[in-house]
This record gives sequence, structure tokens and C-alpha cells, in this order.
Amino acid sequence: MKASRISFIVLSLAAAPVYASDVDLSLTNDSVKGQVNFFGTNSDIQVGTGYTYHEGSRHIGNVDFHAQGRTAIGNLPTTAGIGVRAFGWDDDRLDGGAVALGGFATVNVPNVPGLSFTGGLHYAPSILSFGDSDDLTSLELRGSYRVIRNAELFAGYRYLNTDFDGRGDLNLDEGVMAGMKIFF
Repeated sequence: MKASRISFIVLSLAAAPVYASDVDLSLTNDSVKGQVNFFGTNSDIQVGTGYTYHEGSRHIGNVDFHAQGRTAIGNLPTTAGIGVRAFGWDDDRLDGGAVALGGFATVNVPNVPGLSFTGGLHYAPSILSFGDSDDLTSLELRGSYRVIRNAELFAGYRYLNTDFDGRGDLNLDEGVMAGMKIFF
């Protein structure tokens, strides 16, 4: 019975890229994150899921749902999305989560083919937070360079913070990051 569950999990993970648009892997000094997005930039929606392991046995999961479209900022082609990112996290003594509202934008630089900049901000007030979280803020900034047609390298900054009701706050994940994104 145990072997069949493990086999099912391994096969499910192996099949995920077949249905994915891109897989994103990133590292900070204290964490590693994997993200799978299921639709490309030409789609009207973006759905994704991710998992972060933070040193000290902290586990953070997210599920994303955004409406997205093409636009321009100045003369720079941009893909923007507005929607929700649901978080769930577990630490040794504490756990919680939130449904954060926000969005993202990716700006491409036409004069330097392959160069883009992405920013994302999501916030959940206390009414959309649960467990030990009183509110939650997520910020991610990155600069990317597409090395080949279906892969890019990036560097940036990730900040994920939650407040506790009257007991201060906790940086769930924060730091300078580097990683790669592979497109299917």
C-alpha cells in the first residue's frame, strides 16, 4: 500500500511538466522554491502552484489565479496580471495562511532581446488571513535574461512576511534570489 502511494506521487510529479507552460526554480541563501505555471503569456488566465522550503523546517505552499493580458508601459511591451495568490505555511510551533489580492507585471526591453523585468505584489488583510497569520505581504522583483528560446536565468529579491495578532511579525522568506525558468 505504501509503495503504491509513493509510485503515484512520483508519477504525478513526473507528469506535471506535460501540462505546464513553465517551471521556475529559485534559491535564496535560506530557501528553495519551485513554481509551476499552467498557461503561457498569450492566455487570458494564469494558474500556478508553488512550494518553498525554508531552512529550519518551514514549509510554504501557494496557489495562484490571475487574469492576464498584454499591454504596454510607455513603449515597452508588458504582460500584466491581476488576481489572487493563496498561501499556506507551517513552521514548528506556528502555522497559517492567507488569500492575498494583487498582481504582477513583466516588462520586456525590445532594445535588448531577451531582457525583462518582473514585479509582483500581493497583500492579504486580517479578514483574508487565518491560523496564526493576521495579515500577509508578498513582494517579488526580478530581472531576467532569456539565454535560449525555452530557458531564462534571473536574479532578484523575494519578501514574504506575516504579522501576528499583537505579537509582532515573521519574515517567512526573504532574500536575494537567483534561479532559472524553463518554458514548455
